[in-house]
Amino acid sequence: MNYQPILFVVGLLLSALGSLMLVPALFELVAGHPSWIRLLEAALMTLLCGAFFVLANRPHKRIELSLRETFLLTASCWLTLAAFASLPFLLTRVTTTTTDAFFEGISALTTTGATVLTGLEFTSKGILLWRAILQWVGGIGIIVMALTVLPLLRIGGMQLFHSEFSDRMEKILPRVSQITKAIFWTYAVLTLLCVCLLWLAGIDGFDAVCVGLTTVATGGMATSDQSVAHFKNPAVEIIMMVFMVIGAMTLLQFVRMLRGHRGALWQDGQTRTFLCLVALAPSVMTLWRWEMQNVPFLKALRESFFNTIAIMTTSGFTTTNYERWGSFAIIFFFILLFIGGCTGSTTSGIKILRVKIIYVLTKAQIRKLFRPHLVYVPTYNKQTIDSAVMGSVFMYLGLFVSTYAALCLGLSFLGLDFITSLSGAASAITNLGPGFGPLIGPSGTYTLLPTSAKWLLMGGMFLGRLELITLLILFMPSFWRD
Repeated sequence: MNYQPILFVVGLLLSALGSLMLVPALFELVAGHPSWIRLLEAALMTLLCGAFFVLANRPHKRIELSLRETFLLTASCWLTLAAFASLPFLLTRVTTTTTDAFFEGISALTTTGATVLTGLEFTSKGILLWRAILQWVGGIGIIVMALTVLPLLRIGGMQLFHSEFSDRMEKILPRVSQITKAIFWTYAVLTLLCVCLLWLAGIDGFDAVCVGLTTVATGGMATSDQSVAHFKNPAVEIIMMVFMVIGAMTLLQFVRMLRGHRGALWQDGQTRTFLCLVALAPSVMTLWRWEMQNVPFLKALRESFFNTIAIMTTSGFTTTNYERWGSFAIIFFFILLFIGGCTGSTTSGIKILRVKIIYVLTKAQIRKLFRPHLVYVPTYNKQTIDSAVMGSVFMYLGLFVSTYAALCLGLSFLGLDFITSLSGAASAITNLGPGFGPLIGPSGTYTLLPTSAKWLLMGGMFLGRLELITLLILFMPSFWRD
């Protein structure tokens, strides 16, 4: 295995991360806050390490990676970036332990949104800005990975997603680099639009930037312990709902739409299913709270739509403690958080694409029970689902269930109660953030969890963000054999 190009790419990304650390450092310097020195130290350490890797491993020819090297590169980039992303939390001492610093950095970069920080209103604004930047970077990172790396690794039906777009996008933008640039600028423009609208809605510029970055990235880290309830502004909630939904949809569809294909969003079966779910699930919750709990209709409508969409998109923002809504709401949300958004979006979870493929294959098997001699070719978006895609999807689903079960058992073994273990594992592997229960529920944080439980949850965050097999395969001895 050739490690030189892997270390070179890791160095480039570290250099970019170090450059981004200068932004909160400069912000704190201008604000006159002494933490700018620590942030600058973190930035310089990251830049120096990145420069060392780049200079020591500069390739002399075009980089070509084997399948094993691609797996290793993907995992190495995320793990290394997460480690260095934790430096600002560690050096500024906003976290009390090294474990908490790593937890905060990893949670932000994987757009999980789980936090160990309390008293956010009194926390250094540079740190709050750094958390928002990390989530934004993690959001665009997973989109690029879903488009360029995961189809090559044939993970969970991603090859079908890639083939679905390859012909369409090649006609619009002939090179992968051009597609990546178009995606980045679309993501950036959507973020800028979200920030401007939030600012116009009445919140101050700093909050608008931080919340805008995390909303489009479906990250969920707010600037207040009360999350979005702090603003008490219906307009802010509406804007956030719109951009959480946008962040949970396939960004390539927006690229196509901006390039003249006005019907691109609704023509995609995955997007149609997701938008129908976005309309249906909050409506069910609204009617249930209005009819069964006698909550005033407008209050039920406002709270149900925002919090349900935040769960569906794995954002994790809250406007109220929805655990008080009763057992139906908790179970309803618990099911929704596993589905996640669309493939090629900033969300995590099983994804709509895989759910639809499983539905199509299940329907085909049921038809064969009644008509054994019927030749039924399962299709998705008018494409035939071949055996490789079927195997890939079911392998992913099996790994997802097995990993979730292992995380639940691990957390319960460490002494956590049933609800915390069940919801903590789900929130980690789906990159949601808040769980259920008094410890990690919508009104709590992960601060009081045992150190070992935090490390286990960090592993779950990585597994969920890297689509499981990208990380799990590194633990197979056969992977390292030449």
